[in-house]
Amino acid sequence: MLPKKNRVSTKEVDKIFKEGKFLVSPSLTFKYFKSPNKGVKISFIAPKSIAKLAVKRNLLRRRGYVALSKYIDQFPLGIIGAFVFKKYQDNVSIIENEIKTILAKLN
Repeated sequence: MLPKKNRVSTKEVDKIFKEGKFLVSPSLTFKYFKSPNKGVKISFIAPKSIAKLAVKRNLLRRRGYVALSKYIDQFPLGIIGAFVFKKYQDNVSIIENEIKTILAKLN
């Protein structure tokens, strides 16, 4: 799990969905905006339409954070964003590949 300082708050999530840009991959969507702050804040969102049980949604989020931990340092400074799952994908290596492709599009 990422430290609390590197995760997005609920107010920032609202701002991301209202004003943010987005990048798409097969099972993830990355919605983000750039901020003048020097930190990087990223969270994972697993909608109820993807997995009905909260246990499975939390599992998806945890797997996402494990995959993201390798690449958090490669994101540009000032990015505040959220990865939103589009389909159920609990394989960490596939999530890592999608984060890599989104990161390549971002830079």
